[in-house]
Amino acid sequence: MQPQAPRLKPGKILDTLGAMQNSLTRVAQRIAQYILRAPQRVTQLSIAELSRETQAGEASVIRLCRTLGYKGFQDFKMDLAIELATAEPEANAPLLDAEIGDIDDAHTIGLKLQNTINNVLSETLNLLDMHQVGQVVEALRNSQSVYIFGVGSSGITAEDMKHKLMRIGLRVDAVTNNHFMYMQATLLNAGDVAIAISHSGSSPETVHALTLAKQAGATTVALTHNLGSPLSEV
Repeated sequence: MQPQAPRLKPGKILDTLGAMQNSLTRVAQRIAQYILRAPQRVTQLSIAELSRETQAGEASVIRLCRTLGYKGFQDFKMDLAIELATAEPEANAPLLDAEIGDIDDAHTIGLKLQNTINNVLSETLNLLDMHQVGQVVEALRNSQSVYIFGVGSSGITAEDMKHKLMRIGLRVDAVTNNHFMYMQATLLNAGDVAIAISHSGSSPETVHALTLAKQAGATTVALTHNLGSPLSEV
C-alpha cells in the first residue's frame, strides 16, 4: 500500500493542482481543470454533483483528493474553502485579463505583463519547499563544481543560471547538448552538484542526464513546474 501524500496547507491547493496537471490521468486532469476554473463553485458541490459536472466517477474524485494528501472530498473541500476565504487580492491591483488584445495600449500591456510576472512569482513561492531550498543552497556553497543541464528553451535558462552563479564565485558550467550532458554527468563525483532544468519535467535527455549524475554520486537538483514529473522522481 502506497503511503498517503502529506496533506496540503490551505493556500497551496490551487497552485499545487495547477503544477501537477500534466502528471495526472486524463480523468483526473478533467477534474483538476474544473476545480481550477471554478474553485468557489466546487466548495458548494457534493461529490456526486462534482462527478456529474466533470463526467468522472466518484472514485476518481476521491483518488485525486488522496493524491493531494486528503482522506476524501469533504476534507479537501473544507481546506479549499479556507484557501479561497483567506486569499486577499493585492491592494489597488488592477483587475486585468491576462490576454493582450488589439486595443491595448503600451501602458496596459505593461500592466498585464507585470500582473503575470507577479502571479508567477507568487505561485513559485507558494510551491517551494524552503527546507529543500536551504539544502540546495548548502550543497552549492560546499560544491567542488556545479553543472546545469537543459535543452531547448531550458538550455537558455541554464546558460543564464550559469552566468548568475559564476558571478558569485562558483565553479559552474551549463551543458545544453544531450551527448555532452551524458558524458559530463558520468564524470561527476560526490562533491559535485547537478541541476537539471525542464518546465515539463519530462524532457528525456534531461531526465537521463540527471539519472546518470545521480548514479555517479553527485547531489541532484530538479527545477521544474511539474511536481509529479519523471525529473522530480530522479
